[in-house]
Amino acid sequence: MRLFLLGCKVFYREICFTVAQSPHEVDFRFLPQGLHNFGREGMQEGIGQALAEIDQERYDAVLLGYGLCNNGITELRAGKIPLVVPRAHDCLTLFMGSKEKYLDYFGNHPGTYYLTSGWIERQDDAHEIKQLSLQTKDPLNWDFKELVKKYGEENARYIQETLSGEKHYKQITYIEMGIEPDDRFENHARDEAVRKNWRFEKMKGDLRLIRNLVNGQWDEQDFLVVPPGHKIAATLDFDLIVNCD
Repeated sequence: MRLFLLGCKVFYREICFTVAQSPHEVDFRFLPQGLHNFGREGMQEGIGQALAEIDQERYDAVLLGYGLCNNGITELRAGKIPLVVPRAHDCLTLFMGSKEKYLDYFGNHPGTYYLTSGWIERQDDAHEIKQLSLQTKDPLNWDFKELVKKYGEENARYIQETLSGEKHYKQITYIEMGIEPDDRFENHARDEAVRKNWRFEKMKGDLRLIRNLVNGQWDEQDFLVVPPGHKIAATLDFDLIVNCD
């Protein structure tokens, strides 16, 4: 099969790694991390614009490298070919490898802030988001560098942490995916935990969902295959997403 994957840049290393091992021919495009900051409609708009630019005559299916992300992928419609979407709450489900593992860890570790290599090295994508011509609907979504220029670094950190709700966190969990070149990302996460006086924990991630996505192993439990012309709708049950006319 020839596939096209449209995904969040937070998965850059994981998607490149699994695509290199896929038996299929997979082209891909990454959108900047942070589209969820534009709310449901803004995220839908950004992904929808990118989907419309894919030459679907060349491919057998389009793969979406996103989770449900506060309904940010709902209302997206498949074009002339199927649209394949992971049944995932958000990116953490994809990093952990299953909905079950996500719910278990999330339920037993309240107040946890999660980091991966992608979250660490792709956090400054504001300039790329601007190229999508999206207008943020959140006036609190300010660039950290702009805050530093205006208020100084210490005040900027206080403002950013207060507005982002960081006061509710008490732990950093670093998800190690096994493809990192060295320990720089783990060390960064550890240093952040020390700086914030939070607990630190490292957990082993799982490439299963991302690998199955690019390998064409789309079992119904883990993936939704949206037929041409149909769109994605959220559901309240464990399936998370369903097809809608």
